[in-house]
Amino acid sequence: MGEGTYVAEMQIERGPGAIRVAQLPAESAPVYFGVHGAIARHYGLDPVTLKEPRAATLDYVIAAAAA
Repeated sequence: MGEGTYVAEMQIERGPGAIRVAQLPAESAPVYFGVHGAIARHYGLDPVTLKEPRAATLDYVIAAAAA
């Protein structure tokens, strides 16, 4: 097996509730992930009462693949 071309170095911390905070390469500000809508319901959360609805990691993956 050959050597990898790129190794992603990042830090991810759990915030309150479903929030996760990531320090990503080439981003000067932290990136916040969370849940909303149907994703919140899937995890048993009420999307109407979420304090901080945010884009989920799944949203970022889909957006990146669609580009």
